[in-house]
Amino acid sequence: MYNILVCDDDKDIVEAIQIYLNAEGYQVIKAYNGKEAIDIINSNEIHLALLDIMMPLMDGIRTTMKLRENNSTLPILLLTAKSEDSDKVLGLNVGADDYITKPFNPLELVARVKSALRRYTKLGSIATEEQNIYSSGGLVVNDDRKEVYVDDELIKLTPIEYNLLKLLVKNKGRVFSINEIYELIWNEPSYGADNIVAVHIRHIREKIEINPKEPKYLKVAWGIGYKVEKY
Repeated sequence: MYNILVCDDDKDIVEAIQIYLNAEGYQVIKAYNGKEAIDIINSNEIHLALLDIMMPLMDGIRTTMKLRENNSTLPILLLTAKSEDSDKVLGLNVGADDYITKPFNPLELVARVKSALRRYTKLGSIATEEQNIYSSGGLVVNDDRKEVYVDDELIKLTPIEYNLLKLLVKNKGRVFSINEIYELIWNEPSYGADNIVAVHIRHIREKIEINPKEPKYLKVAWGIGYKVEKY
């Protein structure tokens, strides 16, 4: 059984999350501020921490930074309000693995928790077997096998989708223009490439993202092109 720390100063939210996670067989340990969360993690076996960003005594960002000083592998998910976009980026930069936007869909919350747990319990063995492995967080492209995994689950892509995703994962963090993507993947001049590339990007997102409308991996750089986020 996995022990999950849920930390939010809103007790109603903590109770609601506990109900969702208990229903999936997880044991929930509750905290209501960052300092309390750290004390619990230091004295208990915790397999995943779910932290609100806005908390008294120590917020979710500072708590994440503190935890990462001594624990490099604990999955950390942040709860954020929609208005906290800058905090989402900051949270990922200081070591959070993912974020969930409030108000959240219970099914999405459970899916993200499961994904984070699978990634840290199973995924590590994949990358040790082959040489041509490109990854960003839980997204892995195994070019020896021509396979794509998201949190240890095999994803079926068309050849075009595979090559497009491999290009972006192999060069994670780099923005490719639509014309660059088209010319590199289709090997021909990029006349009228916008719609073609956009459709394939949408199809890839539908397969690799938990919520394609708020993608974690495959991001758009407005007016420029696309990239895979670096994790």
